[in-house]
Amino acid sequence: MDRRETAALLAYIGRLDPRTIRTDKAEARDQLAQWHELLTDVPMATPHGWDARTAARQHIRVSPYQILPADIARPWESNRRDRLQRHTDPTPTADPDDQAAWTAELVSARRAVASGNATPAHHRQITGGRISPELEERLRQVGSCIPPEARAALAPYRPARAAREASIAQGQPDVLAVRCEWCHAQPGEPCRRRRIGPDGGARGNAPRATPHPGRFDLAARLPAVA
Repeated sequence: MDRRETAALLAYIGRLDPRTIRTDKAEARDQLAQWHELLTDVPMATPHGWDARTAARQHIRVSPYQILPADIARPWESNRRDRLQRHTDPTPTADPDDQAAWTAELVSARRAVASGNATPAHHRQITGGRISPELEERLRQVGSCIPPEARAALAPYRPARAAREASIAQGQPDVLAVRCEWCHAQPGEPCRRRRIGPDGGARGNAPRATPHPGRFDLAARLPAVA
């Protein structure tokens, strides 16, 4: 807060607690200089939940001790720390390849939250927010967020996904789009080997690189059903 805001805060505190009032001009000047020096980094009020007068009133209401600048600065630091702890960095709209712009947008968002000029962004806002038109256009041009070289390198470690992508690329139906009636794999999940023991219980549940034949039949009928 600036010097005028500090003076206004001291005047407000003086109305609630006359013990803080300084009648001597030199003492009042020294008091104003001290409070202004200690509260320079503390805002008088922010658009989202902070007001120094509220912190002062709360202290005077519950504490028998005369208020000090620390009794304003401590609540502000707690308020600032709490907002940053509840903040989850939203995905910047800047080009991910532009590291400077990407970092600058993250830093700007954090500073806005720390200063009380913006509310913390929670996890649900990351998935529920609208995608930037620039990002949509970039994804449309690229075609996938995984480069083809990386997808080919990952294929030996993801045989089921690799087989699914190859099948779709050849114009065949998406087999994993339907539920498997044999192993009960849900849509999007690979089929699993079911080994049944003598007691009727499952003895194995390892994922298969290729879906069960019945799942191909279900996927082939999917367009006709739709």
